[in-house]
Amino acid sequence: MKNLHKTWFDYFLLLFFAIILVVTLYPFMNVLAISLNDATDTIKNINFIIPRHFTLANYKYVFKEGGIVQPLFISIAKTVIGTLAGVICTAMLAYTLSRRDFVFHRFFTLLFVITMYVGGGMIPEYLLIVRTLHLGDNFLVYIIPGLIWVYNMILVRSFIDGLPGALQEAAKLDGANDFQIWYKVVMPLCTPVVATIALYYAVGQWNSFMDTYLYAKKLPTLQYKLYEIMSQATMQLDTHTTTNATQAVTPMAIRMAVTVVATVPIIIVYPFVQKYFVGGMTLGSVKD
Repeated sequence: MKNLHKTWFDYFLLLFFAIILVVTLYPFMNVLAISLNDATDTIKNINFIIPRHFTLANYKYVFKEGGIVQPLFISIAKTVIGTLAGVICTAMLAYTLSRRDFVFHRFFTLLFVITMYVGGGMIPEYLLIVRTLHLGDNFLVYIIPGLIWVYNMILVRSFIDGLPGALQEAAKLDGANDFQIWYKVVMPLCTPVVATIALYYAVGQWNSFMDTYLYAKKLPTLQYKLYEIMSQATMQLDTHTTTNATQAVTPMAIRMAVTVVATVPIIIVYPFVQKYFVGGMTLGSVKD
């Protein structure tokens, strides 16, 4: 009897998780299918997970008519440079504030934390970036304002606080200076949390839209360009609009293609840092 109950419970769990899997994957599969499907079915509002009439017309419209090559390179450069610069600056700041011999570490930590709750607003930020720093339509506007994320700094500092203090003391006795201790001792032990904040920075840089909209329309990123493409498609395309491939496209099909183009790079990168991401969010000290 016990084995029978166990068998039925296993079947129930299998069915339950199968339903969860379908509910989770269906939206993504539907988006991909619509982006690869002839727009005629999109007009009929047919829901499916496999393209009924396979076509690349939607992607041809996005890449050829939209002109996203240059914005794509800008987004890649912005993401790579912004992530590297952000990780380095955040890790250095976190190490400095974690030092107990730094007299003002509590004061400066409090100042940084206050910025998480109180902000100057969009207008002062715009005046600072455009009129004071003169970063309007400058590539550096994508890098400098996002060098430090306080939440990421707190993550790294908490991780460093969990490291054995004897390691830094031993390095000092060996004649290492502060930079050498940070670079050769602390950073190698912080790989999990560094990978975590690197993912945060990369996703934030890749998905950012308002920085281009407000400060750098002459240097459009992929997200901003895709937004323009969707807006134009919504206003201009109808069932009679055709691409060079002589196949119909619709605003809905273009939106789905744009969604896939915008999300695939992050989906590709995430599996490579997943194990570090999980470790960085759960580890608080060095294991023996």
